[in-house]
Formats: sequence, C-alpha cells, structure tokens
Amino acid sequence: MRYALQRLAQAVPVFFATTFVIYAMVFVLPGDPILALAGDKPVPAQVLDVMREHYHLNDPLLVQYGRYMLGVFRGDLGETFTGQPVSELLQDRWGVTAQLALTAWVFELAVGIGLGVLAGLRRGGVADTAVLAGTTFVIAVPVFVFGYTAQILLGLNLGLFPTAGTDEGWPGSYLLPGMVLGSFGLAYVARLTRTALVENLRADYVRTATAKGLARRRVIGVHALRNSLIPVVTFLGIDFGNLMAGAVVTEGIFNLPGIGQQVFQSIQLQEGPVVVGVTTLLVMIFILANLAVDLLYGVLDPRIRRARA
Repeated sequence: MRYALQRLAQAVPVFFATTFVIYAMVFVLPGDPILALAGDKPVPAQVLDVMREHYHLNDPLLVQYGRYMLGVFRGDLGETFTGQPVSELLQDRWGVTAQLALTAWVFELAVGIGLGVLAGLRRGGVADTAVLAGTTFVIAVPVFVFGYTAQILLGLNLGLFPTAGTDEGWPGSYLLPGMVLGSFGLAYVARLTRTALVENLRADYVRTATAKGLARRRVIGVHALRNSLIPVVTFLGIDFGNLMAGAVVTEGIFNLPGIGQQVFQSIQLQEGPVVVGVTTLLVMIFILANLAVDLLYGVLDPRIRRARA
C-alpha cells in the first residue's frame, strides 16, 4: 500500500504536466473555432465577442487551463462549442472504443504469449523461424493495409466476420477489428516473450531446478516463464493506453462509432474541448496502467517485492 501511494504521488505532477501540454497544443492552434462554427457565413462582431466571452477564449492560457482542471475534478469535461457536454458526447462512444481495445489487448495477450513460448521452446526450429518471419511481416505492413485486406478477405469473401458497424454487438462485431488493431502489439509481445524465455532457460536457477528433478512443465511454467513475463507485462500495460488512443484508423475502416472517430471529426471542426477531454481520460488510463504494471512486478518476481519491503 505504501508503494502504491508513492507511485500515485509521483503520477500527480505527470498528470498535470501532460494535460497542460495537451491543452496548450490544442488551444494555441491557428484558427478561430467560433468562426469555424459559422462556416462560410459572415458573423457579426458582437456575436463573436459574446461567444468568445462565454467560452472564456479571451482569458490567458493558464486561467483557461485552471478552470478546465477544476471542472475535471468535479467530473465535468467541459462543453463543445455547440453547447453539448463533452461527457455526454463521449458516453456512448467510449464503450465502443473500450470494447475494441480490450478485444485487441486480450488477442495480444493470449496469442502473442502463446507464439512467443512456442518460438522460445523451439529456438532455431521451424516454429521459431515461422514466428519471427510472421511477426516481422506484421510489423512491416501498415495497419490500414492490413485492415482493408482482412476486411475484404475474411469479411466479404469468406463471410467469417461482419465487415462494418456494431450491429452484432460484442464479440461478433469486434473480433476482426480487434485482431487488426492488436496485430502490431501481438508481434512485439511474441518477440519479447521469445527473447526473455530463451534468456531465462539458460539461467542458473533453471538448470538447478532441472537438476533437482522437477518436471519440465513446472520448470518452464513456474520458473522460466514467470520471470520472462516481466518485460511482457510492461509492454501490455502501456499498450492498452496505446490501443485506446490508436483506434482512429481501425474505427474508420470498420465504421465503429468510437472516440477515435469522434476525435478525428472534432479536429476537423476545431472542437478543442472534445480533443482535450478525450486525451485527459487517456492520460488517466496510461497512469493507472503504469501503476498496475509496477504492482504486478512484485507478484511475478519475489526479488522485487522483497526489495520494496
């Protein structure tokens, strides 16, 4: 508990610094969001002044940021320039992106670790070569190429998955986009697991456990694999936030009404409050994921737990 509280205390300045940088980057962009609402139609100067005063656009940046953070602590992410609360706008879309990211994350976890263990136990063999070649191919192919190809082959031609929308709910509508979104991370999980497992299988404690007569399954599962998962857990913890933030392309390909699609539309419309609101939530997810990873280190490696004590 003491360690968790220390990590939370360290996360506080990170949260404020990150959100301030994001807020500043969004609101110092060129262009007037009030004029963007009107499009090509002329807007009287009096209306512009009233709207800018209402949304505090004339205040200094630090004052605007301070007012925004006070609202965040009250659970208020602000409102769009059309008067709609940002939290309401994201309410339905957040669930779509969360389900997509969770599906991709589980896909990375299960398939990536499985392939990494298979390659690590058969180092230099056919399975190892196939995993290394396959993961290299996945990393090299852009996600939009991989997504459209999977949509055409597995969705349209073979009819194994829905091609777009969320009509079938979870998991049907999320399996194919989840695999596309998680393919890049899966390649890294497989490679990390393979490299760490190969290294740990050469360690003295593994040879000692084998010399004591322990079953090979126990030596690998309890001793070698457990320690090999430490870098994998680090990557998976951080990557969940990446999946939430990086779903823009995948949601566009499969027409999923998630926050990625909403952020893309908001950037086009210069809706700064929506962009800042989404990124603030993503920063919180990153911080909580990093905290969870730090706590899991002690579970996987007793030496870390004893060092903290």
